[in-house]
Amino acid sequence: MPPHLHEDRATTQPEPGAVDALISQARQLRGKVDAVRRDAADDTEDPRQRWQRALCDLAVHQLDDLGEHLGQLREGFPESDADSDTATGPGAGTGTAAAPPETFLSVPAPGRAAVQALGRAGSAEWDLVTDGVEWSEELYRIFGRQRHEGPLTLDELPTFLFAEDQAVLSTAVTGCLVDARPIDCEFRIVRPDGAVRTVHMVGEPVLDAAGATASMWAVLRDVSELRRSQRTLRETRDSLQRERQIAQTEHRLAVELQEAVLPPWRGSLRFPQNGGLPAVDLAAHYLPSATSALIGGDWYDALQLPNGSALLTVGDLTGHGVSATSGMAMLLGALRGMAVAGLEPGPLMGWLNQMLDSSAQPALGSALCCRYDPADRSLLWSQAGHPAPLLFRDGTGRQLEAPEGVLLGATAGAQYGQASLRVMPGDLLVLHTDGLTPRRPGRGSATDVPVGVRRLLELGPRFAQARTPQECVRIVVEELGAPEREDDACVLIAKFH
Repeated sequence: MPPHLHEDRATTQPEPGAVDALISQARQLRGKVDAVRRDAADDTEDPRQRWQRALCDLAVHQLDDLGEHLGQLREGFPESDADSDTATGPGAGTGTAAAPPETFLSVPAPGRAAVQALGRAGSAEWDLVTDGVEWSEELYRIFGRQRHEGPLTLDELPTFLFAEDQAVLSTAVTGCLVDARPIDCEFRIVRPDGAVRTVHMVGEPVLDAAGATASMWAVLRDVSELRRSQRTLRETRDSLQRERQIAQTEHRLAVELQEAVLPPWRGSLRFPQNGGLPAVDLAAHYLPSATSALIGGDWYDALQLPNGSALLTVGDLTGHGVSATSGMAMLLGALRGMAVAGLEPGPLMGWLNQMLDSSAQPALGSALCCRYDPADRSLLWSQAGHPAPLLFRDGTGRQLEAPEGVLLGATAGAQYGQASLRVMPGDLLVLHTDGLTPRRPGRGSATDVPVGVRRLLELGPRFAQARTPQECVRIVVEELGAPEREDDACVLIAKFH
């Protein structure tokens, strides 16, 4: 067994210079960690920011404790507490309390007193032969007791503990006194002022010459703030993990819903006319955002209608995640049903607007709807706050002039105009959502065409050399499928025969 606490202190006192160097290093490190804590965003809504803040707080508390302990180490063993203020039981210790030593880390002034009072370790020794008890000044501070009240005996100590923690202390003390085992336990106390503190206790028995337990000494430290920081860190980490799991689940559901709703065909699709000859060749592609986590409400669709005409549509519902994809599924299902029922694009947009405006979960959306009749090669189309189609003929492209139409869900009773044109064999029609082109300021010098649309129009010569719409889609993806894309997008290309 190690020698008596008081007998051993002279041989274990470290060199003052070494301790001063450690204190200086701890002070510098504490200042750097505190600077990081101040720079951390104090955002109570973001679990990641809360976790970062909690981690910094925990590091600061640990460094505060380290500084206090190094300070006590530099001061040496408290002779006045151990030799002058010996008590023989509760209420026996009297004397003048020494002023608390310096707080060695750069603790802000408002929190310095708390660190001095609560962050320091207190020592105690219970003599089993004389029933005497020795407490250091710091231990009185931790338990919130006055000097004239005296230290607590081993029988009185459990009365300060939570009922469920008393067994922990009893087991540790019994093991120390009976089996000579070291003490290492933690418990909560209720101070006379009603404050609840968490105390960590380590110690061991002191044996006499015959090998019997003569006394028990211990060091008790208030670790309330440290445990609070650890608990906050654990809670924020768990919260972050839960939100990440929720986000992953929602992302998976959004992807599955999107795949279930968008057309199942991949590559090219061909709509024949009544005579069996091909009328329209189609190809489409969905481009995810850069993060691939922002699954939005973009859609593309192509459908051959009962009268032999073809429906071509693209659109985008605001928002991301399951709410956006479920809203897109509702909107696209309604659009398909009304198109099959024979509604023209303009009235169809009006009904979609009314449906969104009266929805339990209001949202905004843009849409483009075209109906192509191969019998007379006429294209009838309408738009709701959406980029107009691009028509390419003989390698040259132009943006069609859009009829009147506001965003879906923006206002009740909105009217939507229609435009029509006659396409020629070999014409190429490009429909896309606004996420396809970069959102950068800039306009064409001559035609006032947005810079993103101009980039698409510049692909006309390459489209003319392509044999199929699928090759045209591949060209668009190569040119505009940048990895830094801010939003998801869809493109649908139709080639008329």
